[in-house]
Amino acid sequence: MSKGRKNYRDQLLGIIVRLVALSVTATFGLIMWHLFWHGARHLSWAFLTTNPQNAGREGGIASILVSTGFILGICLGVSLPLGLGTAIMLAEFTTSNNLFSQLVRRSLDMLAGVPSIVFGLFGNAFFCVTLGLGFSILSGGLTLACMVLPILIRSIEEGLRAVPEEYRLGAASLGISRTSTLIHLLLPAAVPSLVAGLILGIGRVIAETAALIYTSGYVDRSPTSLLDSGRALSLHIYDLSMNVPGGDNNAYASAVILVILILLINTTAIYLGKQWYYRSLQQ
Repeated sequence: MSKGRKNYRDQLLGIIVRLVALSVTATFGLIMWHLFWHGARHLSWAFLTTNPQNAGREGGIASILVSTGFILGICLGVSLPLGLGTAIMLAEFTTSNNLFSQLVRRSLDMLAGVPSIVFGLFGNAFFCVTLGLGFSILSGGLTLACMVLPILIRSIEEGLRAVPEEYRLGAASLGISRTSTLIHLLLPAAVPSLVAGLILGIGRVIAETAALIYTSGYVDRSPTSLLDSGRALSLHIYDLSMNVPGGDNNAYASAVILVILILLINTTAIYLGKQWYYRSLQQ
């Protein structure tokens, strides 16, 4: 192949890649413009600090935000330690051709593609009925934790496996314990994968509706305990737009808050990941 023809193909590929990136950015910008155009005008401090009234047509989303925070907190509180521990076990304490680890990985890959409605039915049958938790924030948070675990585990595992073997060999030659190597070398090096898995998981669960319909319930009052029913923000948006005539304005405003909340959580996760990484370099 001539050099000129090769350069032409490289230039054509570069143009295609730029067009794809531009189209994705334009689509995202169009969605954001639509949401903010219809929702930003209805935002106010009162909207954030008052409870829904008249089936959500009036009032704000204070109780909805409280329920969403509790559900997300339970989800992350359960999934992070379990996901991190399982990923470490698969990456550092089992071989790639181990039968047990292969079964676990295939199971995780299958669970990652399971529709959320199936997780909702499972959460209702197991957490709500079998464990007797009922329609509650705790049931919803535990169900979402089951949803996010496959993505989180596989992301962290692949990040740990991508760390060069020289890190482990060098630490072993210096007499550093396996635990210290894991904490001070391997995990900081795998921070990008951990953050990516966390962002993907949070993005999936914070916008979840189907699983929460069967577990956390519809109640829009402020919860007093984790065993109270609570309505998440995504479920509130769905209810206003689909079941409440005249609720579109508050639905758009709630959608804007949801987008802002996702951006804040993702930015915080990226910032904390970078701080952990830089701190590990200074030690």
